[in-house]
Amino acid sequence: MSLPTFILASASPRRAELLQQLGFEFQIVPSDSLEIVHESLTAGELAQINAYRKARRISKKFPDAVTLGVDTLVALDGAIFGKPTSLVDAHRMVSMLQGQTHQVVTGVCLIHLRAHRQRMFADQTDVTFRPLTLEQIRHYHKKVNPLDKAGGYAIQESGDLLVEAISGSFTNVVGLPLERLHDELARFNVAIPLPMATA
Repeated sequence: MSLPTFILASASPRRAELLQQLGFEFQIVPSDSLEIVHESLTAGELAQINAYRKARRISKKFPDAVTLGVDTLVALDGAIFGKPTSLVDAHRMVSMLQGQTHQVVTGVCLIHLRAHRQRMFADQTDVTFRPLTLEQIRHYHKKVNPLDKAGGYAIQESGDLLVEAISGSFTNVVGLPLERLHDELARFNVAIPLPMATA
């Protein structure tokens, strides 16, 4: 029995790099589905809906493939942070997160349309920021472009300037929870050579 093609419905180079760590082949077909925002939904609910919309759009074009849609959001005390609209907006987001413990939530959706199979889940990691001055935040944003990153930061890019501690999956904060995804892909018959070692 041949295994289905696997498609990443995202243009994120970070997610592509993470998927490569699992050691199997995939195609990149970015989804142009718009990310929705709704105040009555939790970050986990919203991230899963956006992940579904991305995966569904691509799966309609490639029904014989397994399509992966992903969406990452940052949440703090009920407030949800997506990608900043400007550098000033990024400063504002990190200023609100400094000295606090927030949640990074990634919604994941796997769809194999031809087989009528679908799986959605959300993974959450707690991230604690150091106390930061506005000058330190501006210094960070001179080093790292925040505009394509939920919450206005990237833990894998000079993250030590901001982050004091994390509790949960590190790869989830980067944008894709590999540990959970590894198990879900196995159930979808996507070829994985060996069980992934966990730290």
